[in-house]
Amino acid sequence: MTADSTLKILRDFLQERTEIDPAKITPDATLEELGIDSLMQLELLFEFEEKLNISLPDVEERPKTIGDLVSLVEKHIGTLPAGQ
Repeated sequence: MTADSTLKILRDFLQERTEIDPAKITPDATLEELGIDSLMQLELLFEFEEKLNISLPDVEERPKTIGDLVSLVEKHIGTLPAGQ
């Protein structure tokens, strides 16, 4: 799993549920400027858990950008034992 594939899952999810232009979903884009509120953020995390068959821990500090969100998921994937 790469950051690009994680970003694709994110783009696909947002394209299905919002009217956000996929071209605007870049690592530097803030969640606020894209109109992603805390509820949508939770839905995104659940989507990652389902698509990647992982369990993400509760985060103390919410991601502020798309890149932060991707990094959070990638960091957790990197801690999984081999084969998962």
